[in-house]
Amino acid sequence: MATFNEILNIGNGINLNLIKTDKFKSNLISLYMEMPLNRDMVTKNALIPLVLKRGTNKYNTTLEVERSLEELYGGQLSLNINKKGERHVLRFTIESPKGIYVDDEEYFYDVISFLKEIVYNPYVEDGGFKKEYVDQEKENLKRIIEGKINDKRSYAITRCIEEMCKNEKYSIYEYGYVEDLDSIDNKNLYEHYKSILENSPIEIFYIGNYDNKMIDHIKNTFKMDRGNIIKVPREKITDAVQTKNMVYEDMQINQGKLVIGYRTGIPYEDNLYNALLVSSEILGGGPNSKLFRTVREKESLAYYINSKIYKYKSIMLIDAGIDFDKFEKTLEITREQIDELKEGIFSDEDIEIAKKAIVTSLKSVTDSNYLISEFFLSQVLSNDNRSVAEMIEDILNVSREEIIEASNKINVDTIYFLKNENL
Repeated sequence: MATFNEILNIGNGINLNLIKTDKFKSNLISLYMEMPLNRDMVTKNALIPLVLKRGTNKYNTTLEVERSLEELYGGQLSLNINKKGERHVLRFTIESPKGIYVDDEEYFYDVISFLKEIVYNPYVEDGGFKKEYVDQEKENLKRIIEGKINDKRSYAITRCIEEMCKNEKYSIYEYGYVEDLDSIDNKNLYEHYKSILENSPIEIFYIGNYDNKMIDHIKNTFKMDRGNIIKVPREKITDAVQTKNMVYEDMQINQGKLVIGYRTGIPYEDNLYNALLVSSEILGGGPNSKLFRTVREKESLAYYINSKIYKYKSIMLIDAGIDFDKFEKTLEITREQIDELKEGIFSDEDIEIAKKAIVTSLKSVTDSNYLISEFFLSQVLSNDNRSVAEMIEDILNVSREEIIEASNKINVDTIYFLKNENL
């Protein structure tokens, strides 16, 4: 079981988080750069990990990067960008076998040096990233952005959030916008990355076995002189529904995608947040949930239906795949099930099953080094010092009265329906 041992500040705005575990045969180190989710920067942010993977000053090509990873006993490198509420987080991760399994205890230092090369020494020529790489990755990012429409369920959820939060930063698409790409070139993208290195809060997570010598090496490797570190603001949370939205979108599809967005106004640090999680699980968390039993099994209205709490923004979404003519009936029964939650019409068994599902999900965060890293990043971003065991205990202690209280804070904001354009 992973334990959160300590947090070390290793420089201006750089923290090293150490999680000791001997559960896996590999060690993992992740470096996260935290930025505000801003419309004018989002596309540049999304392009950066694509370009950085292409090469460094030492390893000029993708092939050289891959060969170097092979020399590190098949180390796995991963770079990406993620939206965490109204934050944009750039992640660098390398996972590699523990030295004891490759008969080379010292190669840990080569792994750390390799990650430093990726993060701090990108391939630069004539005062910018390599133009060829930037141009190619702009095309790749364009395909990613345009390709979001291919997964209709994910697309519908994204569109509901865009409509629901249209005047909030949370509506910004994490991979950016095609119309921004023409104004991005190798030089202004490099300047943007330098500003991220200079000013963004950085959290480094090391998961595995370590000693003082290894810790000192990590600290010395990633310590750097930096400027003024920005403070990334916390998300704005509201329970106020200004105007209830009903949004229809037409597309050539065979199955309707219904997404209903709700405001809760219960931030993750609120004592009621755990009860909100249980409430959502009772409502639409799985095959034993109220929505599954009524909408899907009893009424045969949906191919799938579930509910989910979006932690950082404190909203709840219900999404369902339905036949086009089942739209009104699905809405009606969904309203009825939420009303029942608010009135306390659910069994003790419903509570028990919901809590068990959440506990199982919490326990799964220790199933891999990567999941451990992501879990503790979430804890850092939300200023939550609880361990997994403490979070489980809090879930198990949620009362029926708290579930009812949390449920009564759920208010519909936006109904989005993706339907066939011929209807």
